[in-house]
Amino acid sequence: MIKLTTAGESHGKQLVGIIEGLPSNLPVDIGEIDGYLALRQSGYGRGGRQKIEKDRIQILSGVRNKLTLGSPLAFCIVNSDYANWQLYMAAEEADVKCKTLTKVRPGHADLTGMLKYAQTDARNILERASARETAARVAGGSIARQYLKQLGIYVDGYVKSVCGIEDGNNYGFDRLKHAKSQPLFMLDGAAQERAMRLVDKLKSEGDTAGGVVEIRVKGLKSGFGSCMTYAQKLDARLCGDIMGVQAIKGVEVGMGFAVAASAGSKVHDEIFLNGGKYQRSTNNAGGIEGGMSNGEEIILRAAMKPIPTLMKGLKTVDTATGKPAVAASERSDVAAVCACEIILESVVCLAVADVVSQRLGGDNLKEVKERYALLP
Repeated sequence: MIKLTTAGESHGKQLVGIIEGLPSNLPVDIGEIDGYLALRQSGYGRGGRQKIEKDRIQILSGVRNKLTLGSPLAFCIVNSDYANWQLYMAAEEADVKCKTLTKVRPGHADLTGMLKYAQTDARNILERASARETAARVAGGSIARQYLKQLGIYVDGYVKSVCGIEDGNNYGFDRLKHAKSQPLFMLDGAAQERAMRLVDKLKSEGDTAGGVVEIRVKGLKSGFGSCMTYAQKLDARLCGDIMGVQAIKGVEVGMGFAVAASAGSKVHDEIFLNGGKYQRSTNNAGGIEGGMSNGEEIILRAAMKPIPTLMKGLKTVDTATGKPAVAASERSDVAAVCACEIILESVVCLAVADVVSQRLGGDNLKEVKERYALLP
């Protein structure tokens, strides 16, 4: 089992992660991890925080001479902005009367978290609920990605739409890598140009944008997941982990919601035997049948809601006075769909790595690769 646990606040000293279950002798490329951390900070419509932080991973344990040891891998990502927040965020003694937030933001965890955890300052909620936490998941997911690549399993994706402006094309897996060089990670240039102009308009109006991201997995053999124990269904695991990312409000597999509007003959993928191997001429199921991978590409789409921190502010209540107010405006992005795409790739890498590890076991990388090679 491969498991990532994260800790840390948005303006705290650092983000911390511990990965358990990695086999020994897995090569770890720190430069590649930092590359994905940089991609998470990129994209058209990002805010001022990205100009302050230059995320880099520091591996604290579990790796020696660029190879995993089989022990827990611990890492951190230092928050550069902590220098400006130490007075207010220090664990030892802090000025908690400054930087308080009581004008809670609709769509954020502020109010519900305050009530649940008996807080009078939303700062104690938003610092952890912030999407800043996802930097640790990108770092951990990038390590999981390197584990998967050793087995010939690859994860990639692109931005399918931004605030209703959609790329309606279908792309082969090899095209997806080109999205990362685009301002909004979109592959349709015309759609991307319209989306960028819309982002500009929303910024001028103090508003924000969401979008849809498509994530694909190539090279995963059949039989991962289970039809016997429903908690181990592969689609349930993937969709659950994706929904665990901040701002995600919906997930589709394959055709997704479109299956409800189509006849069965147009939905189900017919099966053929070709050279002794079972194949499907279509992939409407998105690579998962009965909760198990079927050997085809896994296709996932996720809907990201607009960022709830609006510069113009929405109507709310000041919890300190009980009076109507305009929601607080923290430093924010207009659109973070590109970041979302990288985060979701990382989350999917972690989920697939865990599912693979549970089935294969293996204390060292050689054992894992040998066992995977034996699968049909």
